[in-house]
Amino acid sequence: MLFDLEEELKKLPASPGVYLMHNNRDEIIYVGKAISLKNRVRQYFQSSRNKTAKIQQMVSHIAWFEYILTDSELEALVLECNLIKEHRPRYNTMLKDDKTYPYIKATIWEDFPRLLFSRDMKKDGRSRYFGPYTSAGAVKDSLELIHKLYRIRTCNRSLPKDTGKERPCLNYHIHQCDAPCQGYISKEEYQESFKGALDFLGGHYEPLLKSLEDKMYDASEKMEFEKAIEYRELLNSVKQVAQKQEQPDKPKRYCGYGKSHGRCGGPGVLYQGRKDDRQGPFLHPGGNGRRKRRDHQRVCKTVLCRNSFYPKRSVAPVSH
Repeated sequence: MLFDLEEELKKLPASPGVYLMHNNRDEIIYVGKAISLKNRVRQYFQSSRNKTAKIQQMVSHIAWFEYILTDSELEALVLECNLIKEHRPRYNTMLKDDKTYPYIKATIWEDFPRLLFSRDMKKDGRSRYFGPYTSAGAVKDSLELIHKLYRIRTCNRSLPKDTGKERPCLNYHIHQCDAPCQGYISKEEYQESFKGALDFLGGHYEPLLKSLEDKMYDASEKMEFEKAIEYRELLNSVKQVAQKQEQPDKPKRYCGYGKSHGRCGGPGVLYQGRKDDRQGPFLHPGGNGRRKRRDHQRVCKTVLCRNSFYPKRSVAPVSH
């Protein structure tokens, strides 16, 4: 069964996801992400003078494509990153090296842990990562807000070994650190504050919002208006972050795989016990021996490299 390009372009959904371009040897030559797969993938095959020579060359080598639907643009970003690192497509110039999207790294093994900007996520069991974020600026904005709220240290001092060896840094004087380097805060108090920062990064905003609102009203009643304004600004900043991160209730997920009418089905999603058939189809034109052998491996590797969830069950077809 031949891949009918025009027909497959008509079937593309207006949903976020990742697309994979293949040449006539079944090699993945390009991986991209899109807010709308329908609009983005079609652009490659439309006549336009704005295409670079490199894109024109790539399009000339496309024999067929497949796509994976995601729940959001952020999931598409994560999946694109992982697929590029795995397959190293010829026409992907970014993400082939060790650079990747930014994360916030929590050094939970330390007595006085820190929150750091990181582009390298090591699954060593010693750190906890939050993200990825769409830009380095988004990470820095989040860290700046967290330091104002929870006063987490930013220094590289080895604590408690180096306690009292140097004077406290500027962050202590501008009220963005409680100076554990001087022993001004106990390990237990610091870790309690750090736990609050982790809850914030994990999307638990309600306790913080209530606390800031109470402090704002309390300062206002005491006629400490500058402090009340400070709390109000922090409250608004947290609300903005919460709105950006707000998501509907996450559905129960599974990793599924199956074949129908010559196509291979990818990751599935269960919404209150029913399958959302829009999730994750792989467009495979018929399927020769090589493609069939690779289908299940690719589906499972693709799902497992997505950082947003790990399925509890994998479902695969059984040949009779």
